Amino acid sequence: MKSRISLALKYLRQIGLRPLASFALYKLGLVTGHYKRVENRKQETSHLLSTRLFSLPSREQLAQTLGEDGRSSLLAEADEIVAGKFRRFGDEPVEINLTLPQPLQHWTAYETGKVDLRPLTFDLKFLWEPARFGWAYTLGRAYHLTQDNQYAESFWKYFETFTASNPAYLGPHWMNGQEVAVRSLALVWADQVFETAPASGPERRAALLQSIKHHAIRIPPTLVYARSQNNNHLVTEAAAIYTAGLFFKNKIWRDLGWHWLNWSFQNQISDYGEYIQHSTNYHRVMLQAALWSDAIKDAAWPRATSQALEHAAHFIFSMTDPASGRTPNLGSNDGALILPLSVTPFNDFRPTVQAAARAFLKTQIEAGVWDETSLWLGLASVKKTREPEHYLSDHLRGKKSWAYLRASHFKSRLAHGDQLHFDLWWRGLNIAQDAGSYLYNAPAPWDNPLVTTRVHNTVTVDGRDQMTRAGRFMALDWFDAYSKPEIAADENVLQRVTAYHKGYRGVKHERTVTAFTDERWCVEDELTSRRAHTYRLHWLLMDGEWKIKNREQGVEIRIKSPHGWISLRVTCNLPITDYQLLITLIRAGEIIHGEGNALPYEGWFSPTYGTKLPALSFAVEAVSLQNITFISEFVFPQ
Repeated sequence: MKSRISLALKYLRQIGLRPLASFALYKLGLVTGHYKRVENRKQETSHLLSTRLFSLPSREQLAQTLGEDGRSSLLAEADEIVAGKFRRFGDEPVEINLTLPQPLQHWTAYETGKVDLRPLTFDLKFLWEPARFGWAYTLGRAYHLTQDNQYAESFWKYFETFTASNPAYLGPHWMNGQEVAVRSLALVWADQVFETAPASGPERRAALLQSIKHHAIRIPPTLVYARSQNNNHLVTEAAAIYTAGLFFKNKIWRDLGWHWLNWSFQNQISDYGEYIQHSTNYHRVMLQAALWSDAIKDAAWPRATSQALEHAAHFIFSMTDPASGRTPNLGSNDGALILPLSVTPFNDFRPTVQAAARAFLKTQIEAGVWDETSLWLGLASVKKTREPEHYLSDHLRGKKSWAYLRASHFKSRLAHGDQLHFDLWWRGLNIAQDAGSYLYNAPAPWDNPLVTTRVHNTVTVDGRDQMTRAGRFMALDWFDAYSKPEIAADENVLQRVTAYHKGYRGVKHERTVTAFTDERWCVEDELTSRRAHTYRLHWLLMDGEWKIKNREQGVEIRIKSPHGWISLRVTCNLPITDYQLLITLIRAGEIIHGEGNALPYEGWFSPTYGTKLPALSFAVEAVSLQNITFISEFVFPQ
């Protein structure tokens, strides 16, 4: 009881009273039946009129952008959907299941726990994902390209299955405002794309408009919950409310959505451009909501919003690997892709980067099949073309390699304990990587364990996490890290950055990263304290054939890549006789070299939600020292 009270007081100090008050207000609405009453008062949806919000690209433009390979990929995925499967979280095809056991109860019964959801799924995200209607974008794009009515007919079949099995406000598909918001955007888009299809008769279109209206009614009453979260929930729900306001010419919805869109962009994006959730995937969600809203908006963005979106576009631009389109798997990755308007893989950020660069920076990366997203959003090519290395900051660049050193300032609820994490890329390969998320809601040990400092590429002290986990999705006791570039006199040095934090009370961790002209990287970790500690340096490395050799004062691991053997040498500044040095190599939860205990979630990399792949978890641990310096040297084949 004492620890729970202490945690609650800490929450109040660090999170503040306003989010807690908003959350309490949401809970009050649940227990008093307020949300049911509001929905019942607004059930009249007959004789609906809608407004066209965007123009469709010409089929010639679409075909030219896709090329033969892109066309084949799009139609193959659309044919999978026609056959009853979709690519959940961008992974392998699974069945599109939109029906639930009857009878259904009002969504508040599921949200309050009166109805047990465990018989349906261990993780609601797997239940919710097909009902986000992300597959509708694929069907719509295929229909627009080919005018093949089977794609429109498939959309209507799935839509009618969903509405018949999930009546408005009944069942778990209506219990979360963000899920309703994401689905409503897909439905609005589908209405515009399938409008003239032979399969789209007047009765079907009337039913679709009615459904969109029900979705719009559902979101505003519980916007207070999204405000308490102050994250992607608020952005997506505001975008959906704004869209409904324009779509139905409803000024109340239009103004409400516009207000909270601008508030979110101005308050959730830092001056540095990083999104409030410290996650590249949620950063993309936010930018896609911004791009959608920008494409349909009926007024100019306020200057403060424009500046925030420019900063956000800069940030993700600089974080994108030019060879693969991927970004560091930073922070929480729930597999979300709310505007799947491209044939590129889920983890290719170039469609969003290109669109955001054109919309908010008036520049672009080189043209490619990823330009399809820009085409659908009405964003024409611009004259100025730049590559990600144009934006340096903490992103260091080698000749064929680059790296991100994480040193962030927090003003929000944090997801991962990853200060001074180091992500290294070479020729499109993520050499030293971030593990990602895998699952949020599974039983232990997979109850969101990849948030811990232990699995990130940094140093832990005495086995402690950098921050205090206060729940499955919350951390407290945040601390800032500080970084600055240095000018090196050595002509062989391309760039150097030093960063530090004091998150481990009584211990200072300073990390210096140097990129050399010969495609070599050096990472120096200096740990200083007045008393003895156990220091553990960890690297999560790409999977592959490996070799380990003991070296003087350290160890070397070599990994075989498609481009040759990569070497990582770790040494210490003290004679090996002064302390005990433990070397551990773990793959897929099992020790494959060295001594110690392997935790089940070590040695894994999760590229998207619900998927995990083996990786090499390499750790060097020094016991009972006051001060130590680890030196990690990455050497790539010439």
